[in-house]
Amino acid sequence: MQQEQAANKVTESAGSVISQMANEFLTFRLGGEEYGIEILKVQEIRGYDAITQIANAPDFIKGVVNLRGIIVPIVDMRIKFRLGSATYDQFTVVIILNVAGRVMGIVVDGVSDVISLGAEQMKPTPGLGSVIDTEYIMGLGTIEEHMLILIDIEKMMSSSDMGLIEQSIN
Repeated sequence: MQQEQAANKVTESAGSVISQMANEFLTFRLGGEEYGIEILKVQEIRGYDAITQIANAPDFIKGVVNLRGIIVPIVDMRIKFRLGSATYDQFTVVIILNVAGRVMGIVVDGVSDVISLGAEQMKPTPGLGSVIDTEYIMGLGTIEEHMLILIDIEKMMSSSDMGLIEQSIN
């Protein structure tokens, strides 16, 4: 454990692109695919509860919940990624995130695990041309024989079509 912490400190202080890419990710399912988001952005994982709908909100924004006095917008990732109609069952969870100082939640089909990926396990986003929008994909993780789509959740939540995080004008 101490060796791992020492290695992490060395990795953090190195500051190279490769060392920064060795991260821990929370993996979750959407449809038949597995995705990952940086674990440092995750605040908590909750069961899918009643959500208060907001009039005139985009389809992918399911509504809001009151989380210990904080009003939290909830985004359904299956609708956002156009993966078909969302079905909610006992495995459906809400991942509460803290992104750019803003608390928000995402609805996913189920949470799988927390995994560490080294730089050698991470591949850049494939060039798929303009047919597929890969703007929010930070890369692909390889774990044994399967692939994990790594989401840049901060870039996604701060995009203009989401409107959940104010854009800073420099």
